[in-house]
Amino acid sequence: MSDRTRGNGNRNVKRRKKKGGNKVVRNVIIGLEALVLVAVIVVLIYAFRATDEDTGVKKYELKPEEIVTNVKEDDPIVEEIKKTYTTLAFFGVDARNGTLKNGTRTDTIIICAIDNETGETRLCSVYRDTLLNIAEPDKNVSLQKCNAAYAYGGPARALNMLNQNLDLYITQFVTVGFDGVMNTIDAVGGVDIDIQQNEIKYLNDYQRSMYSTETNAVLTDDYIPVQNTGLQTLSGYQALAYCRIRYTAGADYKRTERQRDVLKQIVVKAKKIDPVQISKICTDVFPYIATNMDLDKEIIPMATEASKYNIVASDGFPFGENKTSGLLGAKGDCVIPVDLESNVKELHEFLYPGIEYTPSATVKDLSQKIKSEAAMYGK
Repeated sequence: MSDRTRGNGNRNVKRRKKKGGNKVVRNVIIGLEALVLVAVIVVLIYAFRATDEDTGVKKYELKPEEIVTNVKEDDPIVEEIKKTYTTLAFFGVDARNGTLKNGTRTDTIIICAIDNETGETRLCSVYRDTLLNIAEPDKNVSLQKCNAAYAYGGPARALNMLNQNLDLYITQFVTVGFDGVMNTIDAVGGVDIDIQQNEIKYLNDYQRSMYSTETNAVLTDDYIPVQNTGLQTLSGYQALAYCRIRYTAGADYKRTERQRDVLKQIVVKAKKIDPVQISKICTDVFPYIATNMDLDKEIIPMATEASKYNIVASDGFPFGENKTSGLLGAKGDCVIPVDLESNVKELHEFLYPGIEYTPSATVKDLSQKIKSEAAMYGK
């Protein structure tokens, strides 16, 4: 076994034996947008399986030289990861005018790793307010909330932010606009949810707030308040509002349960899509999706394996107690990796179980810079 240079750091190429026994699925709050975004992708895959018609998905071209990483493609670890896993970045943006390229911050950033053999899928949501370096390649470090990267430089800069801060090698992305999320739920016929009495007020409050943001405080005829308890079918707006409820008993933990319930219902409906619904999805949803993935070479091959995909774990970055939060001057309230280096180690263990990883010099340097920045504000 030999040491190889990875960017400006060293990594040992060593395959760990996978542990037997039951898998422990780490359930954390990965956010409303994360869950619904995953459902959008599920619908996307099933739609591509079922129809050959023009989808209306926006194709975004990224040149190889636009993607910057801390590691070369022929690095043994990268080769091992690419052989074993397919890694994608999902971005959710509040772009209601159909603009998905840049100019808007990402509400959602999800890293998805799919085991090519088993279909086991792991999702890690990078908290939108996480303090990371969003500078352009070869520029001075600029520690900001990571969701600004997409606004400043679109998918390329957002991918580079993930690659350079987290020692990843991601070249493919899917972006979904806010309207696409709602239209997906509506296109599959809504979701069936058992509404409790203590949820109705908050659900309608969130729904009104969402309409006010979109229509300048003028509620449209599409606004339908939920008035009764019990099992009922929620529209896209209603379902999104339902998932945002956080002030009932159980707080964020109960909110996570609601999000999981909505996701499960979307997946159930998506798997039953017929040709008529497929056509509606193509019309109503796909114009709000952008990707640089090739339909024939990448999406269709993935779609043929869709039935074996299974989300076995989800988590949020930074992890657990290895993060803090606080006001950092003009940057506002940020989620701060207490130690970026150890967080990135845990990320690789989570996404790529069985593959050894040693942080690059770039990550180690950024880890120290983040600590120094936080210390300036007593964090």
